[in-house]
Amino acid sequence: MQKSTAVSLRALAASIALMALLIMHGNANAADAQVKIANFTFEPPVLTLKVGTTVTWVNDDDIPHLVSEKGGKFRSSALDTNETFSETFKDAGTIEYFCVLHPHMTGKIVVEP
Repeated sequence: MQKSTAVSLRALAASIALMALLIMHGNANAADAQVKIANFTFEPPVLTLKVGTTVTWVNDDDIPHLVSEKGGKFRSSALDTNETFSETFKDAGTIEYFCVLHPHMTGKIVVEP
């Protein structure tokens, strides 16, 4: 059992070292962002990112939410607790979105070149 634990610890240490190396060189999922849905809000309410970034909305509320761009460019299905929706932003500009089920919930994404 001790040999197995030592091998596991070495593998873990190697994985951590590789992740640190990737982060230092900016290659560890630098193009991903997350918006948390909680307490009838989007957090952060305004997100600034680069073209090519994928944003994932995560519903941390105990009721469903449905994310939609105001002009209809994207729309999730109803997201239950812990469900996610992702969209990749390929063009620069400002995107405003809201929850279809709770229209007072709004957010904005600023996509820079």
